[in-house]
Amino acid sequence: MDRLTQLLSFYNDDSNDAFTIYALALEYLKSDETKALHYFNLLLKNHADYLPMYYQLGKFYETKNIIDTAVDYYSKGLALAQLQNNKHAINELRSALDDLT
Repeated sequence: MDRLTQLLSFYNDDSNDAFTIYALALEYLKSDETKALHYFNLLLKNHADYLPMYYQLGKFYETKNIIDTAVDYYSKGLALAQLQNNKHAINELRSALDDLT
């Protein structure tokens, strides 16, 4: 069973699991950006406190040269990381922002 098939099976078992949705988004980034964004939007809607997605969304838009949107996601992630007192994520997101601004 390939990774995508396995992740879809997990998603069918529990369509509200944030980690599975995140993993699907990342997996689809390799082959189908529309589907990847669908899963990222599910996370934003249902799991806005899922911190890792903000860095990945920022990086996605940065690679598309949509800098304002990338900065927005990095900034939102940084604010959430500060609320969660996640020092690693704070440093990672701050570094990404510094690289863009």
